[in-house]
Amino acid sequence: MTKSTIRRDAPYVAGETALLLVDLQRVWLEPGLDASHPERGPDHYFYRQTAGQTIPNNERLLAAARASGVEVLHTIIQSLTEDGRDCSLDHKLTPIHIAPSRPEGLPVAALAPAGDEIMLPKTSSGVFNSTNIDYVLKNLGIRQLIITGIMTDQCVDMAVRDAADRGYLVTCVSDACASATRERHDTALKAFGGYCWVSDTDTVVERLSNLERNK
Repeated sequence: MTKSTIRRDAPYVAGETALLLVDLQRVWLEPGLDASHPERGPDHYFYRQTAGQTIPNNERLLAAARASGVEVLHTIIQSLTEDGRDCSLDHKLTPIHIAPSRPEGLPVAALAPAGDEIMLPKTSSGVFNSTNIDYVLKNLGIRQLIITGIMTDQCVDMAVRDAADRGYLVTCVSDACASATRERHDTALKAFGGYCWVSDTDTVVERLSNLERNK
């Protein structure tokens, strides 16, 4: 990528692009597993949105990324210890603790890591704060980062802003993200949109498919 092509919506470059899926775990996405939100029944907006759009769109993005040879990384909220003593102070106060032995802490089956895709457990909202993702991405030669997942206004927001601050060209795939309400989702996209290129699944899949055709 030359200086003249550096812009947030620059075409993806083979070998320099990665897809990051944020917190697409069973515990958050399957009704009845998140004990901290008993008020969310199966018909809650969040579950309808994630089942009907977010998960299917991430499946499409995953398939396109894998076909084009783009690196795929997953991050999940998961403690290193069974009792959560390693959690961040914020997660202890909330509280949020997913022990490593809990199967519901893993990604939903449709979005599970394949082959040797990298999965990074974190104990804070920001993946750049509580994992070595920046080190890993730089070792992989990544400059362009496509971000999806939940929640748009929390962990996705922090991933976008922190990645931009560290020098990555960031794409946020708006219809592959979700939050507890549509208002929270839309407000977040407007708030952090200046840090990234806000795009959609169709556009990003097409760009990834172009990488595959040019291999």
